[in-house]
Amino acid sequence: MAKAAQDVTAMFKDAMGSFPVDTSAFEDAFKNTAALNEKLAAVALGAAEKSSEISSKWTKDTLTKLGDMSKAKAEPADYAKALTDFASAQAEVASENMAAFAEVAKKVQMETVELLMSAGKEASEEATAAVKKATSEVTAAAKKATAK
Repeated sequence: MAKAAQDVTAMFKDAMGSFPVDTSAFEDAFKNTAALNEKLAAVALGAAEKSSEISSKWTKDTLTKLGDMSKAKAEPADYAKALTDFASAQAEVASENMAAFAEVAKKVQMETVELLMSAGKEASEEATAAVKKATSEVTAAAKKATAK
């Protein structure tokens, strides 16, 4: 009985040894994922940099206009005019800056979609090639195992 158990173990060991495991597919997948993450990070960092520039410029412009508005005026009506001019200018600048932020977001969206579509296409091609290779290897191993 012990002999039969050893024979079964040996048979399974031989059978599993006949099916080679190729780790290059896992390595390639890791490298491709790392490359995709690098590209996505570059897109995100570029957008953050551009958004920061827009915000900084907007803040500087606002502070300059606040400085102009806060200067002493000769007539009380001049204060109301300065406030009205400031509010009007801020509304215009806000509209321009929101449009700039929207452009940054649109660019990020387009670049991200392009990267993901490209990665999907590459992954599909690699998966097809890996399946074909695995099929041929398994078929060859099965033929070899049945020949024994």
